[in-house]
Amino acid sequence: MIKVDIQYKGKGIESLSIKGHANTGDYGKDLVCAAVSACATGALNALNDEGENYDIALESGCVEVNFKGTISEHDQTVIETLIIQLKTIEASYPNALTIKERK
Repeated sequence: MIKVDIQYKGKGIESLSIKGHANTGDYGKDLVCAAVSACATGALNALNDEGENYDIALESGCVEVNFKGTISEHDQTVIETLIIQLKTIEASYPNALTIKERK
């Protein structure tokens, strides 16, 4: 199962993590893993202030983003779009992906 954990602080996001594997197909052919990876990679590539306002850690089966302060409106929109994409995948594959939002 892929577990997404989103921690909010005030009106913004403090951290976002995506961990695990969907296990809905053979390794390298798992469409849910591929979808989550594509969405996360695309979002991280679209961020403008990388390294300045947040730290990013990428490993196989794990994405961690920790926000250090206020992020730009552009980057906030990118992260919000990623969350919507992940929620869409969760709605279609609830046994493969779960999202936990903490405030």
